[in-house]
Amino acid sequence: QVQLVESGGGSVQAGGSLRLSCSASRSGFSINAMGWYRQVPGKQRELVATITRGSSTTYADSVKGRFTISRDNARKMVSLQMNSLKPDDTAVYYCNALATDFQTLYEYVYWGQGTQVTVSS
Repeated sequence: QVQLVESGGGSVQAGGSLRLSCSASRSGFSINAMGWYRQVPGKQRELVATITRGSSTTYADSVKGRFTISRDNARKMVSLQMNSLKPDDTAVYYCNALATDFQTLYEYVYWGQGTQVTVSS
């Protein structure tokens, strides 16, 4: 099983910046796409940004131009640089990874434990 450990959440005023990082631990898996999702109480978890192993990226319209996702394949890490933060960005942010087991070739979805981001006006 792949474990995803997130760091970097916190509180910031509107207009500020935060950087989230997520590292994947476990050998025997190939990490494919990685991404960040967020969720607020009472709402569904929504996609924020994803990045493929080849570094192709997708972003939610609400974060385009403000957030940047990047990854380090060698270190099995994905990061999310969040600039010009807004109160609407307040949520629990979850790291996500699609990983292929080398032995079975099955693909699995893994989630981090979540990190709180709070943006005050």
